[in-house]
Amino acid sequence: MKKVCVFLADGFEEIEGLTVVDILRRAGVETETVSVMGRKQINGSHGIRVEADKLFEEADVADADMLVLPGGMPGTLNLKAHEGLKEQIIAFDRAGKNIAAICAAPSVLGALGLLKGKKACAYPSFEDQLDCAEVLQVPEVTDGNITTGRGMGAAIPFALELTAILCGKEKAEEIKESIVYEGAIQ
Repeated sequence: MKKVCVFLADGFEEIEGLTVVDILRRAGVETETVSVMGRKQINGSHGIRVEADKLFEEADVADADMLVLPGGMPGTLNLKAHEGLKEQIIAFDRAGKNIAAICAAPSVLGALGLLKGKKACAYPSFEDQLDCAEVLQVPEVTDGNITTGRGMGAAIPFALELTAILCGKEKAEEIKESIVYEGAIQ
């Protein structure tokens, strides 16, 4: 079974984090929410309190198939400040393992130099922080082992793209139909 870790920090964009968790769990992917705040209670950017499955210190991140960073502010800054998370992201990239980030969070990957030579997308005010080969204005884009998403409105296509990567396009289409999503899967 595939495993994904979705990292939560105070100020994360609730729709971006929880849509990924919901859709991947529907697809049968073991999806853990992991707090980088030293406590399981996380306060979203719009005042929605969420309880993470595990603390970063308890999670077996290295055995995951994909790491996911939701955006939101100051959630993205809190993710960016976590040294252990940055080390895991770099290790995943070196191993060619899947990494995904949406909205402001692709800026974390840009700061680590992981988007050099790649196509990527992000929330418009963060596009200048991607340090990538080409910025696209699309809901989501996968280039190599990295998938980026544009923002909250792209949460469903972003999550379906992650489903396609982990479980195949047929499973992504099945989930798309089951949730009555009308957008296209790339």
